Amino acid sequence: MTAKGYAAHNTTDPLTPYSFERNEPGPHEVLIDILYCGICHADVHQSRNEYGHTQYPFVPGHEIVGRVRTTGQEVTKYKQGDLVGVGYFILSCGHCPNCASHEEQFCDNGITPTQNGKLPGGHTTKGGYSNCIVVNENYILRISEKLPPAAVAPLLCAGITTYSALKHNQVSAGHNVAVLGLGGLGHMAVKFAKSFGATVSVLSSSPSKTTSALALGAHRLVDTGDAAQLKTATGSFDFIIDTVSARHDYNQYLNLLKKDGTLILLGVPPEVPPIHPAMLAFRRRKITGSFIGGIEETQEMLDYCAKHNITAEVEVIQPSYINTAFERMLDGDVKYRFVIDMSEL
Repeated sequence: MTAKGYAAHNTTDPLTPYSFERNEPGPHEVLIDILYCGICHADVHQSRNEYGHTQYPFVPGHEIVGRVRTTGQEVTKYKQGDLVGVGYFILSCGHCPNCASHEEQFCDNGITPTQNGKLPGGHTTKGGYSNCIVVNENYILRISEKLPPAAVAPLLCAGITTYSALKHNQVSAGHNVAVLGLGGLGHMAVKFAKSFGATVSVLSSSPSKTTSALALGAHRLVDTGDAAQLKTATGSFDFIIDTVSARHDYNQYLNLLKKDGTLILLGVPPEVPPIHPAMLAFRRRKITGSFIGGIEETQEMLDYCAKHNITAEVEVIQPSYINTAFERMLDGDVKYRFVIDMSEL
């Protein structure tokens, strides 16, 4: 069946309208009409082949919200009209220890990403910058009708990435948590940490973001460009959620942790920054990382958001604005996630 979308065709040209074929749903698959799709930084980097291995034409998009159009004859979990979501991956092996323990994101045999992934037949997956998608029912999420669907879309990546990191590290009431970077990931980290009962600070070199940080639920912003504020914050945090993917000095932030504090890495800089062992050894500090979440945990997160009325802060755009949105996002000119309204397609 013919699908419509937007695709990158090489590393330099803008994304353009693109028609392509999707398979009809198999026995356990669901055909979803896409309503909204969030724009993640990974979409930009992969469009430009900055991670390597991008297969063109490349259709990005892994923060997908839509409604079920039809289902395969053996589907039991969803029916026509259901509001559903699709996140970072659409398949895993299903039988390795990580899949068996509902942590498919760490599948020993490799997940199949929603965009630029390899399907068993050799085809490349095409993501949510399109009007429809076909996905196995076991990799689809149920979305509450209580929440605005456009604002739910970023929860499928930015939301679960931060939720999973906080949950796994058992962040709760009484903890002092700092969030480094107030973008798509960072603003969700603030919302979730606040809802878990933690005292939340934002670390930023832009003091102009103070009003925004407080509005999201943070109790203060620490200006990382101000030596006096950094000195005051030294040794004060139990956890730092680091969402920055640009090169930065980990040692500076490790020094802000208490004894036994943890730096949780969500951003992946292009170069490995040096880490002084003393920053870890002399205060028994730790560095860990986290990566999205499994299907079960992602559903838990979506249900939690419905219960507590948590969504992303978004700017809704039309598909024709995608290339401008890419440039604005790279310039930091978005609060806090672009979401594409697919109705124009």
